[in-house]
Amino acid sequence: MSAKRHSAAGAAPAAASAVPVSVAPEVSVSDTEDRTRDRVLNAVLEHGPVSAAELGELLGFTPAAVRRHLDHLERAGVIEVKRVAKAGAGAGRPARRYVLSSQGQSKIGDDYLNIAGTALRRLQELAGNDAVRDFAVERFADMEQRYAPGIEAAGSDITARAMALSKALSRDGYVSSAASIESKAPLPASLSSVQLCQGHCPIQHLAADFPEFCDAETEVFSRLLGVDVRRLSTLARGGHVCTTHIPTGRPAMKENTVSPDGPAASREESNNQQGRP
Repeated sequence: MSAKRHSAAGAAPAAASAVPVSVAPEVSVSDTEDRTRDRVLNAVLEHGPVSAAELGELLGFTPAAVRRHLDHLERAGVIEVKRVAKAGAGAGRPARRYVLSSQGQSKIGDDYLNIAGTALRRLQELAGNDAVRDFAVERFADMEQRYAPGIEAAGSDITARAMALSKALSRDGYVSSAASIESKAPLPASLSSVQLCQGHCPIQHLAADFPEFCDAETEVFSRLLGVDVRRLSTLARGGHVCTTHIPTGRPAMKENTVSPDGPAASREESNNQQGRP
């Protein structure tokens, strides 16, 4: 249609060639970069902890392009790197995984955390701490039910069960790793253990105000593994990772249940175990 119009107008072709391309709606390079970085940021939120290679595949970016945007977002403080060793891997450089920082959560919007915190505080006022505790227990009931078959399939060996738990946590985005620590003479074999680490927690800020969530998760781990575990550090309490000590050289619990004294008794012990590293 353009060719017909130009031929009918005589000198129009020459005039048209002088019209700058900018007459079309202008999209600056800066706007395009910002929109692309927003896509990367939202992908980290949705899929994090996630590697640069995984982000490139998800978004269709070249490795160089995705790393350029990640570097920019990291400098801006909205994402951060978690270095986590792969479960079952030997010595080597930990993998770089990207997650949103606290600043990044605020940029995208963390109203849901504020609403949840407000609701839990109101629940605490109206029904007491036990109500918050019951809510936290219910929150982790689904995890226990989903993880149980895979951990039971690992057999009775505590180390194997701990490795199975770590893999299940990683599938759910907790960036988990597990390292077996064998006690050597002259130390007794009963001191052997597995250190289970979680590099990411989706309710970290909520758990900082309500440690009942950390306690309930710890008790789920204990029941799933069949041994009394001990929390050494948590992200909610300022630790770099959540670390759980799992003894492997001691007899397993007689029953896969929480303390017969009930949740309140085990909560007091668990809170004392969750200090800063």
